[in-house]
Amino acid sequence: MIQAASEPSPQLLVFAEPLWVEGLRSRLERERPGGYRLLERPEQLEGCPQLVIWQLVAPVEPANLLAELRRLEERWQPSPRLLLLPSPLSCPSDWLLQLPVQGLLQDPEPSELVEAIATLLGGGRVVALHPSASRPAPVAAPLGLGQWLLQSGLQQIEIERVRCVLALDPPPDSVLVQLLVEGRLRELAAARQLLLWIWGPVVLAWGDGRGEGGGPTQPGPAAAHISQDVPPGGTAITLRERTAIGVWRAIQERLNSAAEAGLANRTGQLLALEGLSPERRRDLLVGLIKQFDQLLERLRQGEAGEPELLSHWHQLQPELRRSALRQMAGSYVQLPRLGELLAVADTLEASSELASADPELPEAQPMLGALLRAQPLLVGGRLLAPDEPQALLQLEMLVSNWLIRNAELISAEVLACCGSWPELRRYLLTTDLLATRNLERLRNQLNAQQRWASWFQRPVQLYESQRLLYRLEQGAIAPLLLTEPRDQELAQLGWLQQAVTLALETRDAVAPQLQAVVQRLGNLVVVVLTQVIGRAIGLVGRGILQGLGRSVGRG
Repeated sequence: MIQAASEPSPQLLVFAEPLWVEGLRSRLERERPGGYRLLERPEQLEGCPQLVIWQLVAPVEPANLLAELRRLEERWQPSPRLLLLPSPLSCPSDWLLQLPVQGLLQDPEPSELVEAIATLLGGGRVVALHPSASRPAPVAAPLGLGQWLLQSGLQQIEIERVRCVLALDPPPDSVLVQLLVEGRLRELAAARQLLLWIWGPVVLAWGDGRGEGGGPTQPGPAAAHISQDVPPGGTAITLRERTAIGVWRAIQERLNSAAEAGLANRTGQLLALEGLSPERRRDLLVGLIKQFDQLLERLRQGEAGEPELLSHWHQLQPELRRSALRQMAGSYVQLPRLGELLAVADTLEASSELASADPELPEAQPMLGALLRAQPLLVGGRLLAPDEPQALLQLEMLVSNWLIRNAELISAEVLACCGSWPELRRYLLTTDLLATRNLERLRNQLNAQQRWASWFQRPVQLYESQRLLYRLEQGAIAPLLLTEPRDQELAQLGWLQQAVTLALETRDAVAPQLQAVVQRLGNLVVVVLTQVIGRAIGLVGRGILQGLGRSVGRG
């Protein structure tokens, strides 16, 4: 019998300190004896290495780092590259994610490094950056009056918000105290929106985009809520397959982990999802993720073009929501209602209106094209492959926004059904909503919030070319304002929403003239005080002194 020749061990070319290389070699020998060949010099290679590892022991200039990585890419193409970074970092996280490497780890643990090597050799991607790898604070530039008022106000609101968040972790024993603190958080969120409403456009209208020294001013807090940078809690991505299916599996795993861990509300708004009990909330989110996965599989099996793909996507949304609702409620659960047992899932499905569409959901074509056909995604003005870290994070944000908005729609229908079914409240809702007054108050507040958002907030966001998205960040639901053209939606607004946008345009047009009038009035007041009143006071004082001198002389 002829024995097949065994595959040669993968060659790992390592650029690092000798002691660190020896430690890695011993660790790999324990994990996989004879499985890898660690080489420290290119002369020892037999052909092309299967992986290139570069450990940075000191900060490197960004331009030099990028140039060296380009050289490694050109010399050992298509070998994947693993870059090991020290702490703290001198480069922002969003810039690091654009580097031409397949692996990016910051101070990894030995087990984490071994797992990353296996993932990269299998054709995947690995990214793990700690929270300390956030963007360094820019040097402050001279601020104008509007900018100073905006920044100081936002800082005070943020300090108070952090204090309230700390008061809720752990939750207080008194339910009344918890409700008061949560109400304070909503009040601070409303105050922040009001502050941006008042001073945001005024800052743009009163200034010419330059500081006193003539240079461009640094972005202040007003621009922070529009940022699309990497979340400040760090980044951890493990992509085992660099395909459309592999990208979706990585996103699905991250979303399932977030749903299982529970999600706090950091949006500054009331969410109908908060009315569900933690178990039902988790079941609903997990059910939506599962239905999204099954829907992608159905679309993947079809051969439809882009128009048909979008048509099928929109047609299947109501069915998807109904399936998620049934999974959350339980297909075989029955509860008494008016003396008879009713199936909870069937009754909820028959009483809920799940065919309505959310106008704030972005167009699904970019997300579907990337997840189904591995089409490039436009991120920050660049077309990126779906397996790129920034593109994957963008896709995760789009999917999480779809997840939260659909969960909100279903939760609102569940709250409406629970209003006439007391037994259902014990099964689906939190304990504080068992009282009819609390449930109706929450529903009224949600309805008022929805009307305010539809009549005023949405026209403002359309006029400012912004879209409110929800993303999962550090175990919480966080808002993100994404800037994108929305002229077509703006033209379809009703007369009331058009009046809101007209008021905004009038305010922006009047602000420079108002500033000029105020400045001229200020100059006039200065002239009157110094030239007229000041001189008059001086003459009166001089006359008094002269009169006193004559009186003393006569005495």
